[in-house]
Amino acid sequence: MKGKPFPNLLDVTTQDLTFGLKSGLFSSVDLVKAVKYVQAYIARIEEVNPILNVITELNPDALGIAANLDAERKNGTTRGPLHGVPIIIKNNIATMDRMNNTAGSFALLGAKVPRDSGVAAKLRAAGVIILGKSNMSQWTNLRSLNSTNGWSAYGGQVYAAYYPQQDPSGSSSGSGVASSIGLALAALGTETRGSILLPSGANNLVGIKPTVGLTSRSLVIPVSERQDTVGPMARTVKDAAYVLQAIAGKDDNDKYTIAIPFDVLPDYVAACNFSSLRGKRIGIPRNLITSADGDEPILSAFETALGVIKSAGATIVDNTNVTDYALDQYLNGNSSFLVVAADLVSNLPKNYLSKLESNPKKVYNLTDINNFIHHYPLEDYPDRDTALFDRLLAVGSNNTSQEFLDAYQTNLAIAGPQGILGLLANFSLDALILPTAYSPGLPALAGLPVVTVPLGFFPYNTTVVRNERKTLVEVGPNIPYVLLP
Repeated sequence: MKGKPFPNLLDVTTQDLTFGLKSGLFSSVDLVKAVKYVQAYIARIEEVNPILNVITELNPDALGIAANLDAERKNGTTRGPLHGVPIIIKNNIATMDRMNNTAGSFALLGAKVPRDSGVAAKLRAAGVIILGKSNMSQWTNLRSLNSTNGWSAYGGQVYAAYYPQQDPSGSSSGSGVASSIGLALAALGTETRGSILLPSGANNLVGIKPTVGLTSRSLVIPVSERQDTVGPMARTVKDAAYVLQAIAGKDDNDKYTIAIPFDVLPDYVAACNFSSLRGKRIGIPRNLITSADGDEPILSAFETALGVIKSAGATIVDNTNVTDYALDQYLNGNSSFLVVAADLVSNLPKNYLSKLESNPKKVYNLTDINNFIHHYPLEDYPDRDTALFDRLLAVGSNNTSQEFLDAYQTNLAIAGPQGILGLLANFSLDALILPTAYSPGLPALAGLPVVTVPLGFFPYNTTVVRNERKTLVEVGPNIPYVLLP
């Protein structure tokens, strides 16, 4: 455009977009809509969405928002590096506009929120164009025991792009695929236990799962106030850092963010340099790597990556293992399930459903939602059961019960002094590192942060492994796996 190449949406970075917008090579409106012979983001979505089912909502106001942000730029006002840049958010992050927020269920179709979610408000303040909502594993994979990653009644089945019918992982399935194939600069996901990290891995992305409380969960459809967090999924570390910079910070509507120990955020973007590892001590808790058949390529690539980290000046401290008690409770205990069950039953009505200004399906708690699924044909019940919802409801406790409090203290112990925090203190470590597939669960128990980065791909001769329904490919040639520091 204007004599210069339009950016390749598959590879473009924040800095590329900022330069092009600042120098007038293209506008935010150009990025959003198709310009002569150029596939901009909406055209790209319309091209792939019938095949991959990635996006459930396109923002009908996106072009108008882009035009307003272009006008601001023309008048000399820019809100930051993401000014006029399109981003996708997961369909459990509320926006007070014409888009729905459903968690993948018809139960919330048409419901209206009183305001933007905390992170959506911060994105808008940073000048981001919220281009649309991404499909996801319905109810963040908590409804069924026989469903599939990336399936929702409202959005259908998400497929990842590295192999035909590839499992996108979940529950931030659509956000992962959208970012990986350039449907926006980046996407927001949410995580309770693995829902940013695992789909980032399956889609060759950088995923940042922030410390619980660093990003607001206000008007994000909740699971557990003690484990839920919102974070970026992007193709580069720096792009993810730019998005984190925009969404992090205090929000009076989420009491956890008030505990952030600084009024001015650290400069996450400036921290993205190779020298940051120099002098750092990084531990490997080997007893968390419970390898299985087919994991050999992942473990081999992991060992190679350790060499790269050493060459960057870090010291690798091997066999910094969690205690036997922590390992047994983590692998065999039920405290994590009890906490999620009690929090979900309590948080869903209190923190979201009760705040809706319009609730046309009249669902006010988890029991109502379960009953709705049983009686609404498009929810695909009983083919996709509600066995996990049923189990969560059967616990019969809320997050003020003694059973819950005991379980939560167990979580804090096995992830804290007997687990991650104990290892960091006892071995004088700066971080721990593992292949991603082995480790989302333990940090989740204490709301601890995790960053995952691409590691490699399964080789061309990998045997294809399908899920139990035989509808998705979980392992196969060229499917990515990831590293988790």
